[in-house]
Amino acid sequence: MSIDIEAINIIKMRPDFAFILQLIQPGSRVLDLGCGNGELMYLLKERGTRVQGIEKDEDCIYKCIERGLIVHHGDLDEGLKHHLNKSFDYVILNQTIQETRNPGGLIKESLRIGKKVIVVFPNFGHWKIRWNILFNGNTPVTESLPYRWYNTPNLHFLSVNDFLDFCKEQKFEIEEKAFFSNHKSLKFNPNYFSELALFVIKE
Repeated sequence: MSIDIEAINIIKMRPDFAFILQLIQPGSRVLDLGCGNGELMYLLKERGTRVQGIEKDEDCIYKCIERGLIVHHGDLDEGLKHHLNKSFDYVILNQTIQETRNPGGLIKESLRIGKKVIVVFPNFGHWKIRWNILFNGNTPVTESLPYRWYNTPNLHFLSVNDFLDFCKEQKFEIEEKAFFSNHKSLKFNPNYFSELALFVIKE
C-alpha cells in the first residue's frame, strides 16, 4: 500500500516509527497503549496492520477518530484485565511507561496479552541530561524530555542501563533493540549518547 505525504513527513521525524514499521508485518494484531494522537497507528493501518489503541486524553482520541482509527478511552494505570492472554502479536508502549504509576506492572501485563512488547522511552542517561544536572543543577529540559518539573507528565525517569537491568531481573528476553539521537539511528554507547531507546521483549 502506498504511503501518503503525511506519513512520509511523520517517518522523517520519527526513526522509532520507521523501525517499528519495518518490524511489524501486515496483518499483525497490534495494540498501541497510550497511542496519543494516533500517528503511529495511522502508519501501521496504512501498512495493513490490524491496530487499535488505548488513550485517556480526549483531545487525542478525537484526532485518532478523525484519522479513522479504532481507539478506546482508558487509563493504563487501571489495568488491562479485559484483554485475553496473547490476544495481540505486538503491544506497543511508545514513550508511555514513564508516564504510568507502575511501569513494571504495565510491562508484565503487556507481555501477558501480547506475544511481543515494543517499549520506547526517552533515555535519562543521555549526556546532555547528565551535564545539565551536573553543571546547572536544574531538572533538564531536552527535545526528548521537553517539560518543566511542574508540568511534566513523566512520573519515572530511566536510562538504557536501567531497562537492561530490569529485563535481566525479570528474565525477559530482549529480541531486538535500537537507539536514536537527532532523528537518526545510533550504535555507539547508547546509554550515554542515545536520546531515545527501543526494545522488543518477550517472555
